[in-house]
Amino acid sequence: MRLALAQVNSTVGDIAGNAAAVRRWSRRAADAGCQLVAFPEMMLTGYPIEDLVFRDSFVTASRHALDTLAADLAADGLGDMAVVVGYVDADGPPPTSAEATPGRGRRDASALLTGGRVAATYFKHHLPNYGVFDEDRYFEPGDTLTVVRFGGTDVALTVCEDLWQSGGPFAAARRAGVGMVLNINASPYELNKDDVRLSLVRRRAAEAGATVAYVNLVGGQDELVFDGDSMIVTADGELLARAGQFTEELLLHDVELPSAGDATPNAPGGTTQAAPRSSGPVRGEAIRGEDRGSDDMAVERVEIGSAPRPLRDGPAVGGIAERITDEAEIWSALTLGLRDYVNKNGFSSVVVAVSGGIDSAVVAAIAVDAIGPDRVVGVSMPSGHSSQHSRDDAADLAKRTGLDYRVEPIQPMVDAFLANIALSGLAVENLQARVRGVILMALSNQEGHLVLTTGNKSELAVGYSTLYGDSVGGFNPLKDVPKTMVWKLARWRNADAGRRGGEPPIPENSIAKPPSAELRPGQLDTDSLPDYEVLDAVLNGYIDYDQGRADLITAGHDAAVVDRVLRMVDIAEYKRRQSAPGTKISVKAFGRDRRLPITNRFREGV
Repeated sequence: MRLALAQVNSTVGDIAGNAAAVRRWSRRAADAGCQLVAFPEMMLTGYPIEDLVFRDSFVTASRHALDTLAADLAADGLGDMAVVVGYVDADGPPPTSAEATPGRGRRDASALLTGGRVAATYFKHHLPNYGVFDEDRYFEPGDTLTVVRFGGTDVALTVCEDLWQSGGPFAAARRAGVGMVLNINASPYELNKDDVRLSLVRRRAAEAGATVAYVNLVGGQDELVFDGDSMIVTADGELLARAGQFTEELLLHDVELPSAGDATPNAPGGTTQAAPRSSGPVRGEAIRGEDRGSDDMAVERVEIGSAPRPLRDGPAVGGIAERITDEAEIWSALTLGLRDYVNKNGFSSVVVAVSGGIDSAVVAAIAVDAIGPDRVVGVSMPSGHSSQHSRDDAADLAKRTGLDYRVEPIQPMVDAFLANIALSGLAVENLQARVRGVILMALSNQEGHLVLTTGNKSELAVGYSTLYGDSVGGFNPLKDVPKTMVWKLARWRNADAGRRGGEPPIPENSIAKPPSAELRPGQLDTDSLPDYEVLDAVLNGYIDYDQGRADLITAGHDAAVVDRVLRMVDIAEYKRRQSAPGTKISVKAFGRDRRLPITNRFREGV
């Protein structure tokens, strides 16, 4: 079978646009002689749809678009190709409704379209409810594995989390004797998740005793970014083909699959007729044998009446994309996440405060890589405490990247405040940051820019920021990036530019000098915080892996440092709750992943 995995970018709520993308990429697959093309999870609606799932109008639009898409594909001359696409379905009211009944509700669904009709559907069985996922809130699980006989082989339809747990659909697929399990995904990126995926797909392929075709979404959606990394793995663990990360592409490969048997495995009496489920779109012409195993998951078989298009043009070999370094992964995730947030929300440009420091330099470089220098405004806002080298570094950054550079001194505005209100110490430091925030938001209002804030995960963790000052903004590319990783990214990006024969975008002085907010004479971050290498190690254990005080001390961290850091983290929750969204790259990001009460008197070790 010539298989195409369409690793493409969808947009939540843009049902018409997503359907058009399916038609466009299906045409490319057909032109390459494909017999079956698969698109990511919930391709028609985008993912995650969150509380949109509770709107009957949204679910109705999804189901109508599915039927329309099937007809449109046939009208495009693609009716002899099978197209698998994700959407949202329903066989009852949402779980929040007083009329909700167990076993009925909204469904995270997959459909196979061919011959101008919806030939088969499958409802996701395993629903994740951890990390960024809340699918128990939104969906009802399916209890039946759909197996489609197409092109002389049996293909099982599954969705995302079905792959991450043993049993269920993959155990049922083995009982059913399928030749291939097709798994459509919207699996969010986090660092090194590609290593986990390959071993996972191999385990499920062995469990099913069948080839697994895994297709994943690519693109940004609010805090989440999806990296693709689609692949095809045989039952014995051989990696046949693998797409790249963070790229839209069509992974084409000719897969050798076993012929389907004449009778249903494990079904009493061989081939028997069974009625289709009453809900959902109309299915194929012949639905054969329903069997159930110890995991209580049925198998429903759908026979596709028409023959698939014949293979042509010689063999198709998808190839195996080269893996990239950690820094390249993260940089790609951050640029894609920002690009899609800007473009999908209709912003024409962004504005960022460029102080000459490492964080603002990295954010500016990410923005330039994401949307181009002509759409990035960098504003230097020196105060009376800003060093000349910081001003020079900001100007150097602008020259290297080509962004629109402006200088707006803040000292006259600060002096005007101080002439009317008596402030001293920390209040004056915060006043400077808030004046800068006012300037950025004024430029946003006047010129339509999206304000990018520049705080990193380390600062966000311990509350080392000024509320409504340097924390102001609509998006934060570094929200999930620890300070030590910011330095690594800067060095990697400059080295990568050198390898490509380009200009390193980040001034070396911004990387090398000690970090400082420059809100008072001689100020350094280390006046208020432990060294970042020490701080990030404690934060990694406490935030990403939920280690307690005793665990951290046992791991070798100084008890006084642990107590100090944990207190700073705990009392800063109110600031984090008001922070801008930003791209997730770690196992536990603030916001969607880590949700703690603001009012909270529990203290580690107390």
